[in-house]
Amino acid sequence: MDLGLTGRTALVCSSTSGLGEAIARALAAEGARTVVTGRRGDRAVAIATELPSAVGIAIDLLSPDAPRALLEAVTAAYGPPDVLVLNGPGPRPAPAAEIGVDDLDAAVDTLLRPHLQLVNAVLPGMRERGYGRILAVGSSGVATPLPNLALSNLGRAALAGYLKTLATEVAADGVTVNMLLPGRIGTDRTAALDAANAARSGRSVESVTAASIGSIPAGRYGRTEEFAAAAAFLCSAAASYVTGVALRCDGGLVPTL
Repeated sequence: MDLGLTGRTALVCSSTSGLGEAIARALAAEGARTVVTGRRGDRAVAIATELPSAVGIAIDLLSPDAPRALLEAVTAAYGPPDVLVLNGPGPRPAPAAEIGVDDLDAAVDTLLRPHLQLVNAVLPGMRERGYGRILAVGSSGVATPLPNLALSNLGRAALAGYLKTLATEVAADGVTVNMLLPGRIGTDRTAALDAANAARSGRSVESVTAASIGSIPAGRYGRTEEFAAAAAFLCSAAASYVTGVALRCDGGLVPTL
């Protein structure tokens, strides 16, 4: 299938490791001019040099002026983005009973504010050109809130509500807005969560991981390439009639259709 990404400019946030890196590689393999970003500028540049047409940009999206600076750099390199992949680190693990009002700032600052700023910056151009793909990397917690991740559940649910509302407003302009929800994918973040769970429960990391895998009908953690393949489709011309959707890539983990 031709995904129609050749020559499109794709900005992938936080793409120096894990799911973001996998998505950047998948889009580049489909012919997109890909912008790799992250706080580790040397890593962003190194990944970009391995791709057919890509540039690496050092950026910390939590800095107040970062979204504007990033869009200026992307436009200077390849022109305005046709594809925007929203991705970034989640707030610290915590049960709902232990978070306070001040903790809300962490959820807003990591999962809402920079994403909203980026969308506001790219959306007018996408609508004017009649083409745009906005995809947010979410979490299965959007479908079923996850234990001990109250801040992530809160922030990602708020982002999902905003994106669903936006999708209905811009669909007639050729812009699609979707979320892709990972389950247990084999990334450093998943390993860190398993380690935190083990420390909290007094069990070994191996037993925690085994129990987690046992809850997944597919019987394993997902591979980053599998997740990235789904992302590439949602960012493609082939997915022009798919919008306002939260698609799970979780091996059957969430027990609802």
